[in-house]
Amino acid sequence: MKSSRHYTRSMKAFTPTALKASVLMFCLCGILQAADSPAGNYFNVRNFGAVGDGKNLDSPAINKAITAAVAVGGGTVLVPAGTYLSGSIHLKSNIHLLIDAGATILGAPQSLNAYDETEPFPSGAYQDGGHCYFHNSLIWGENLTNVFITGHGMINGGGLERDPKILDEMCGFTHFGTPNKTNFPPVRIGDKAIALKRCRNVVIRDVTIFHGGWFGILATGCDNLTIDNVTLDTNRDGMDLDCCRNTIISNCRVNSPNDDGICLKSTCALGEIRITENLTIVNCQVSGFLEGTLLDGTMKPKPRAHGRIKFGTESSGGFRNCTVANCTFRSCRGLALEEVDGGIMENITINNLSMMDVQDYAIYLTTGKRNRTPDLKTNSRMKNILISDVIADGVSKMSGIQIMGLPEQPIEGVRLENIRLTSDGGGTAEDAARTPKELGAGYPEPSFVGTLPAYGIFARHVKGLELANIQVSFQTNDLRPAAMFADIQGLEIDNFKPQVFDGVKAAVFADNVVGIAIRNSPALQR
Repeated sequence: MKSSRHYTRSMKAFTPTALKASVLMFCLCGILQAADSPAGNYFNVRNFGAVGDGKNLDSPAINKAITAAVAVGGGTVLVPAGTYLSGSIHLKSNIHLLIDAGATILGAPQSLNAYDETEPFPSGAYQDGGHCYFHNSLIWGENLTNVFITGHGMINGGGLERDPKILDEMCGFTHFGTPNKTNFPPVRIGDKAIALKRCRNVVIRDVTIFHGGWFGILATGCDNLTIDNVTLDTNRDGMDLDCCRNTIISNCRVNSPNDDGICLKSTCALGEIRITENLTIVNCQVSGFLEGTLLDGTMKPKPRAHGRIKFGTESSGGFRNCTVANCTFRSCRGLALEEVDGGIMENITINNLSMMDVQDYAIYLTTGKRNRTPDLKTNSRMKNILISDVIADGVSKMSGIQIMGLPEQPIEGVRLENIRLTSDGGGTAEDAARTPKELGAGYPEPSFVGTLPAYGIFARHVKGLELANIQVSFQTNDLRPAAMFADIQGLEIDNFKPQVFDGVKAAVFADNVVGIAIRNSPALQR
């Protein structure tokens, strides 16, 4: 039996501080054991054979860990610090893929044939091959529920291709004309970092994606999707959300100099027409710096960069009940709303945008009749659009704000308010005399129309256009008017403040502009 003196000494060892330390150590040991033990629903990929040296192919081991988690009903698959050379990783329902700080999933080179074969797709596609195939991706899942990709690690696309033309040929897609019928064998060309099709309850959070291939993130036909605090610095599209419902994109940084940053689409890839709806994009940044220079902090501008937030071009179903708020654009193109494939774009609210060094245009709204939709019987339609509280600086000469509907189907119900736009200027008298061609069946990109005859606002084929509290100016003398309107039914202008070069009209109104109401805008003299 211990003496009372010994008993007292041992009790003194358990002071409050020591007791807290003991409890903390006990908990930490438990967490570490759980991370190494499938019994704790934590599955460390190294326990399934992953090496993490960037040389050995680790995707088979990662897939084994996912399979083991599925066998017990789901869990967390831990990718600890290290570089994991990978081909296709197969997501499953009820799986949390945790890419820890210091961990990189590195896309294998194409020569290893480590990516899955392309799945069958009916030939005669109305959208490009990147939208038709999912299984040939670095990380992919189809028909899943409860999928989570998180962590402070990185997904480096490595050997992913950005534009394998063979995929377009396989699905029969042509940029112009009727889709082709084809018969190609499957291929193993990896071209996307993350691809999800018909999944529900998905969260992608905190990860960094570099060099993501055709798409850094492609989600098609997904419901209840959250993408939060993701950094993308990539060589083509950042993230494309196609035919998705109930989506939130928040606190993301997307640098995509060679294509679109955050792009919403509504293709025929699901074999049905499905609208993209109930979408929120908030507190995000898009840019067009050279690839990699967002991550290294040098942020080197790229001439003719893309970047931007865009609705379209693929728009068979359309877009409904969407909000974009509190976003910044830097060294890239501006905001684009494009409905050209016979669908509808309605109930869109956009506010609090800040843009610097804007290439080609600041705001672009258009409808067209490219009509990449089978058995189409409707015109492209756009209505109920509200854009407010925008500052755009360094907007290139081409155009400021464009709103262009169809002659037979005008855009309806557009309001722009609280906007300050500064153009680089430099427009000539010849530019001012131009009549921009109708978009028609053409590709909806402002560069295909060219420099507009007004440096600030050009609007045509609109029913119900409201402009309030708008100021436009230029850095270099511009011989174009600040605004030009044609074929407008109902035009209200309140507090329009344009900078105008001597001898140039502030605004030009065509004869087919009717129902004009102008208030608090002394510069506008008809």
